[in-house]
Amino acid sequence: MDNVTSRLLKYVKINTISDPKSETLPSTQIQFDLAKILVEDLREIGVKDATLDENCYVMGSIPGNAKNAPAIGLIAHMDTSPEFSGENVKPQIIEDYDGSDIVLNKDLNIVMKVSDFPYLADFKGHTLITTDGTTLLGADNKAGIAEILEVAKYFIDNPDVKHGDIKICFTPDEEVGRGTEKFDLEKFGADFAYTLDGSFEGEIEYENFNAASAVVKIHGTNIHPGSAKHKMKNSLLIAMEFNALLPVFDVPQYTEGYEGFYHLDEAGGTVELTTLEYIIRDHDMEKFTARKEFMTKAAAFINEKYGEGTAEIEIKDSYFNMREHILPVMHIVDSAVAAMEKTGVKPIVKAIRGGTDGAALSYKGLPTPNIFTGGFNYHGRYEAVSVQSMNKAVATVIEILKSYAQ
Repeated sequence: MDNVTSRLLKYVKINTISDPKSETLPSTQIQFDLAKILVEDLREIGVKDATLDENCYVMGSIPGNAKNAPAIGLIAHMDTSPEFSGENVKPQIIEDYDGSDIVLNKDLNIVMKVSDFPYLADFKGHTLITTDGTTLLGADNKAGIAEILEVAKYFIDNPDVKHGDIKICFTPDEEVGRGTEKFDLEKFGADFAYTLDGSFEGEIEYENFNAASAVVKIHGTNIHPGSAKHKMKNSLLIAMEFNALLPVFDVPQYTEGYEGFYHLDEAGGTVELTTLEYIIRDHDMEKFTARKEFMTKAAAFINEKYGEGTAEIEIKDSYFNMREHILPVMHIVDSAVAAMEKTGVKPIVKAIRGGTDGAALSYKGLPTPNIFTGGFNYHGRYEAVSVQSMNKAVATVIEILKSYAQ
């Protein structure tokens, strides 16, 4: 078993789920469990200044040995998605995958089918790490963490290889949109950075969604159903009506590429009060703004029909498209593309249908595109990662760092 694989298997067994309802940072104290281990792992390979702060940010650096080379940051997040269980992860290793359906859990009849995920055929001959079907895997983003550790180890073990300063950071709470909230840019000290938080081999991303959350509260009036005529105002039914006002095909299951959406992520209530929680996404800023305005108008329509105060809506921006902050320094994308080509990886330049820590960091002044890790099917029971692709990610980052020292 190679080092990047053994590291990943070690890290995914540590539950680091984040909590979108929490107001603390980190949102869950269990993220410190992995953070403390990562500090020790960094020190063990020779990162002498590895630290862990009170907000659960792990940082460390490797001094450069090349003159005038930029300081380059490598970033990955420690938390896993709250959308699926990350507790008691039991990774499975499938060596020399034959391209057929993968039985994740025979007892529960959980199968990852090629008919559902046709790109599985592309992994024939690879070693895959999967779940047992009852949890997510956590390759998002522990594969990135393992890869960064291996990159760091390579340069420490090979002191004659030229490179600039290498800055490392592992962040909490990326999955709940708070990964850069207390990120100390001055302490980090990078000129630019890369998040290793992508998916399929070859992906390099410098565009992402503009993102917002929307909480809609529908207020009703509960009256005994036996005497409710012309008195009851059922918030559940009005909430359904509100949702029906939104464009029916502008939802995740009917969109791709640069197409934006409204996503009803959580709903619950009674006759008296129903709460709807949405996320709003679009790559184009004008369309993103229009989506937020449309939801506000939908709430106004409900109030006009059922009375003022029936619908309350609160919309909060989460992050924005990093594209405009990357374009002036496109060499950092071009260098990644060249590094992939040199290591035998076919570059796939694409837009992220989501966000990364890099989006927020780019807006804070640290341009940070995103590189593949080799994982796929994130945030659910079918999550998996290719060992070969993980090693390609390591090789790609090594080449990027070497290229800036030449």
